[in-house]
Amino acid sequence: FSSLRLSSLNRHVKTHSDEKRHVCHLCFKAFRTATLLHNHVNVHTGTRPYKCSDCDMAFVTSGELSRHRRYKHTLEKPFKCSVCKYSSVEASKMKRHIRSHTGERPYACDLCSYASKDAYKLKRHMITHSGEKPFECYVCQAKFTQSGTMKIHMLQKHGESVPKYQCPHCSTFIARRSDLGVHLRNLHSYMAVAIKCSYCEAVFHERYALIQHKKTHRNEKRFKCDQCSYACEQ
Repeated sequence: FSSLRLSSLNRHVKTHSDEKRHVCHLCFKAFRTATLLHNHVNVHTGTRPYKCSDCDMAFVTSGELSRHRRYKHTLEKPFKCSVCKYSSVEASKMKRHIRSHTGERPYACDLCSYASKDAYKLKRHMITHSGEKPFECYVCQAKFTQSGTMKIHMLQKHGESVPKYQCPHCSTFIARRSDLGVHLRNLHSYMAVAIKCSYCEAVFHERYALIQHKKTHRNEKRFKCDQCSYACEQ
């Protein structure tokens, strides 16, 4: 990296440092630069200062606005592969693509020999070790480790062309009347014995209400250090 301005060089050097001096006053998360902190605070306040000149969309960061304009308006793909004809809207996607040429797999599993060129694929792989099944069939509530497996299940077990029947209690559409009955019994029937939320003290007599409530705990940092302000999801 080189620059004509010392301020730009100093800002760039900070990207190589682990020092995070800029702390959010709302959640105490820390950032390397004031700009990153400012963008983060915008998420808390709902402020979207970067407005698209071609439509009504607005964004928290200038980077989000740039990506939006490339995807929706200019269709520009400035990042081009030097080996093949592939080009991309985003630098991160180009970085992943280059690994298909180099064979590099920097994201390695700690529990087996699996390694991936993509952080998301490693995260998906780790589910096979944890036993977690985050993908749930909306008809019969069968659970799966991967979304692809769930989609195959939906086609094989509940697969008719277009869902015709809408649940009267939620926005779900279901292909067969018999499956609608299963959906109603499993999700919307009253349960005499209440189910407690696994994240807090709330209890529910309807499974659907519990599912909707659990969504409010997504990305919640439940594990807090009693010595400082550090908290994490798991």
